[in-house]
Amino acid sequence: MADQERSGEVNLRKSEPIGERSQFETADYLEETSAEFTAPNTYNRNSDREVRDNERESGGRGIAYTALALSIISLFVWPIFFGAIGIVLGFIARRRGSGTLGAWAIGIGAVAIIIGVFILPFF
Repeated sequence: MADQERSGEVNLRKSEPIGERSQFETADYLEETSAEFTAPNTYNRNSDREVRDNERESGGRGIAYTALALSIISLFVWPIFFGAIGIVLGFIARRRGSGTLGAWAIGIGAVAIIIGVFILPFF
């Protein structure tokens, strides 16, 4: 480009007005045109979304069962420790798509912690 400016052949930085010209003056607007080179891509997003949801739900199911088992165990042994782990894993399971089992794990873990902290010391 620097060579073109020195030789005076074409100056690409300066554009000329394009449009209808009358015999008296040139057009008073600048116009730029372009064409698309590729056809629009058709992409079926719904099928990919369904596959991802199924994978996500099955991935959270194992964690949800683990969280539920730990929450139930926390009713009998070490309620604060196992209940807290059950609650954390319940939230992870809910995020991964297993909402019902995760919610049960969270609820049972919370009940176990409440019973362990407030009720069991009196027995």
